[in-house]
Amino acid sequence: MEIRTARADDIADIAPFFRAIVADGESYTYPDDLTDGQIQELWPAPAPGHTIVAVVDGAIVGTARMGPNKPGRGDHVGTASFMVDPASSARGTGRAMARWVIDWHRENGYRAIQFNAVVETNVRAVALWQDLGFRIIGTVPKAYRSRTQGLVGLHIMYLEL
Repeated sequence: MEIRTARADDIADIAPFFRAIVADGESYTYPDDLTDGQIQELWPAPAPGHTIVAVVDGAIVGTARMGPNKPGRGDHVGTASFMVDPASSARGTGRAMARWVIDWHRENGYRAIQFNAVVETNVRAVALWQDLGFRIIGTVPKAYRSRTQGLVGLHIMYLEL
């Protein structure tokens, strides 16, 4: 697996699994049916952030965006979002990108990483983050409308670097 900086032309390969993950209704709050152009506006992280893709056999199988969680006096705490093509899951893509993102935050002087909205019923993601040292520091009850489970909580997860 190669992890590299995302390029503008990668959106064409990211968009199909981005839309599938959003339409699944179990992990992201983005609107359904976004165009490639809208995804291009929403997904890439603005500077000083960074966006990556994971590539296997020439195909993009995952993407992540990262950068400061808040500007100004909060910019020492980073954040990130991840998407892995559902057709490629269970190959270690999420874990490989997560390690890359943690290292990027360390190398760029961040003191911690905070995830603001990990859907509590997304048990694979929660387990991965906990396995990598993240703690659940709070849960906002009924803050997410799961397509299959109704109103569920959003975890705030934190990793001190």
